Amino acid sequence: MELIEYPDAEMMMMQLADKLASEISNCLAAHDHVSLAVPGGTTPGPIFDTLSGADLRWDMVHVVLTDERMVPSDHERSNERLLRVRLLTDKAANARFIRIVPGPGVSLEDIGARLAPELPLSILLLGMGEDMHCASLFPGSPQLSDALAQKAPPVMEVDAPEGLEPRVTLTGPVLRGALSTHVVITGSAKRAALERARRSKPEEAPIATVLGDATVHWAEE
Repeated sequence: MELIEYPDAEMMMMQLADKLASEISNCLAAHDHVSLAVPGGTTPGPIFDTLSGADLRWDMVHVVLTDERMVPSDHERSNERLLRVRLLTDKAANARFIRIVPGPGVSLEDIGARLAPELPLSILLLGMGEDMHCASLFPGSPQLSDALAQKAPPVMEVDAPEGLEPRVTLTGPVLRGALSTHVVITGSAKRAALERARRSKPEEAPIATVLGDATVHWAEE
């Protein structure tokens, strides 16, 4: 794991967006497309705001969420809704979005087949909760062991904590297999959680499943 500390969160978000844009450009120089997996939530919003204006071959970039709530795409809690407002706009509006939520006539197996050409992920951006979860891999989840297993399918439906909406998440093998992994966190509580995760097993701290090869970006809030 490589840890990069920044003087403030604003600088971190801008520099990380530039780093992702550079990785996308370098990957496209050698491949016919880039698979970019990104989280929902509020933390990565400023990264998306900057990245969406980058001068890239966005029509060759395939964007997938690391996880999603089982809600309509226009729901206020939908990660897709946030992504369309913050990332899939401006120049990045030409990117291809790959939806991972099942629906009428679309099963989880269908989504797994849809994801297969995108694997291994070219670039993975993750957040982390104070409980050390990543994507929708939560400590204590009844599906966690199956989702972390090496033979897990690419995407699984999992329970969310506190009785919230069920979720769909990319699984351990997909996250671990990414060619480039970045984790972005802010604040002292998440920094302390990161240190706990480094000493923990993935079953206790799901983020630990990717930390070995990840670059972690941290700043105070």
